[in-house]
Amino acid sequence: MKNKNDKSTWAIGGMTMVGVGVGIAFLQSSPLIMIACILSGIGLGLVITAIISTKKD
Repeated sequence: MKNKNDKSTWAIGGMTMVGVGVGIAFLQSSPLIMIACILSGIGLGLVITAIISTKKD
């Protein structure tokens, strides 16, 4: 049973927002870099979520 205070899944959304923010900085250079930053943020969020969820008691 999941704990209601479990916020490990917030890492996915948070890192996606970081990817969007970084991608906007590179939007003038190339729109494909923005897409790459968003995908990198999602991937990093998934990795962080997996690490956090395994360290729970």
